[in-house]
Amino acid sequence: MIFALQNQWHYFLTAVMFFTRVPVHFSSFDNADLNKATRYFPLIGILVGAIGALVFWLSDILLPLEIALLLSMAATILLTGAFHEDGLADAVDGLGGGWGKEQVLAIMVDSRIGSYGAIGLFLVLLTKYQALTYQWTALIPATLIAGHALSRLCAVLVMYTQSYVKAEGKSKPLATQPTITELIIATFFGLVPMAFLDIKFLAALVPVAIVWLWFSAKIKSRIGGYTGDCLGAMQQLTEVAFYVGVLASTTLFSAP
Repeated sequence: MIFALQNQWHYFLTAVMFFTRVPVHFSSFDNADLNKATRYFPLIGILVGAIGALVFWLSDILLPLEIALLLSMAATILLTGAFHEDGLADAVDGLGGGWGKEQVLAIMVDSRIGSYGAIGLFLVLLTKYQALTYQWTALIPATLIAGHALSRLCAVLVMYTQSYVKAEGKSKPLATQPTITELIIATFFGLVPMAFLDIKFLAALVPVAIVWLWFSAKIKSRIGGYTGDCLGAMQQLTEVAFYVGVLASTTLFSAP
């Protein structure tokens, strides 16, 4: 029992090491552990969202709402090293500028950002900021935590339903399909923050599902599966879809 718990703690720390900039050091590291750590990807989302929520809550005491939100977004970007934002820019560049599969993948690995990536990243960050700006202030911390967790679950669902298409890459250790047990664990952590939101906000899952289905179909048809950049893009796109969905639910169910 103790050994099993130690293994889970090791997998969790592996997820922290890979998905954040929090310094974690191991005396020995096996790439296979990274695949097993996928189950805790949404839990990392809870932690990142909680940091963002804390920064927002503290900043909102003294600063205008808009500045507090910007500081919150900056905190989560610093905490993850813009890991997912970088994936979004690369994926949009590749899918927007490439024709065939090989060209799309070649553009994705280019360290330079193109016009498609810059515009896509700008629009997603701006939409995220605007959607949160119009939220009820008291709702923002819970929304942030739920959005970060749920969007990372969406990335895990891509891994469960599709195949990794690159021979090599920094996400190659993640390429093994999660087991059903790992998926259940990830689903639990991805959805549990929703319990702290009013039931009406379940409607926010609708735009998330639409975006997930659309982008999953897009990468399947264009490159036959996913890359690490595609996972980052899925996380960002479904996160902003959730915030827009929460805002729409607030408007819809508050109407007289």
